[in-house]
Amino acid sequence: MRNAFVAIGLGLALAYGCTSSTEQKKLPILGPREPQVTTGDGKPQVDTLYHSIPDFAFLDQDSQMVTQQTVAGKIYVADFFFTSCPSICPKMKSQMLRVYEKYKDNPKVALLSHSIDPTHDTVAVLRDYAQRLGVKSSTWHFLTGNRDTILDMAQKHYFTSAMVDNTVPGGFEHSGAFLLVDGQRRIRGHYDGTNAEDVDKLLRDMDVLLAEKEK
Repeated sequence: MRNAFVAIGLGLALAYGCTSSTEQKKLPILGPREPQVTTGDGKPQVDTLYHSIPDFAFLDQDSQMVTQQTVAGKIYVADFFFTSCPSICPKMKSQMLRVYEKYKDNPKVALLSHSIDPTHDTVAVLRDYAQRLGVKSSTWHFLTGNRDTILDMAQKHYFTSAMVDNTVPGGFEHSGAFLLVDGQRRIRGHYDGTNAEDVDKLLRDMDVLLAEKEK
């Protein structure tokens, strides 16, 4: 399965890499797509149906239900982690803090960090975790819910690895991906959340996407 996620990640990277510096005023739309045939003026017309994140409902660190309505009209960055992670999560959160600090007062931006260990990561645990990070804005939601639903969301809809693996420290294996999602819940960017230079790119792309949204 790891190879499958590597292949998907490479495909996303290639899709992004095909955009030249002169064309980056508009970010690519990542993920699978399929043609949709409609009829207009008595003639068949083919439109492209892009992959989008389905409806969801998870609790955040303030016991508030976070759904697709919470991010309606916003761009957001999603990732998958767990609070007791002994490996890459601390690096991910230090980088996501950079995103938070830049956009914490922007009502058009949200951050969604999904715990893949919801049995341990209760609302109370996530609230303490957020407080230790110094997160006081409603911009950044630390989410908990049904484990299988969250893992399924990561793998099938955000195209990032997240799974139970009792052979690794912490009992879970997951990528450090940050996923940039637009107001139509389409994935517009895929970044290594443990790499400062890649997160620099994310920050630039968020500004591009916000400008695109304004247009």
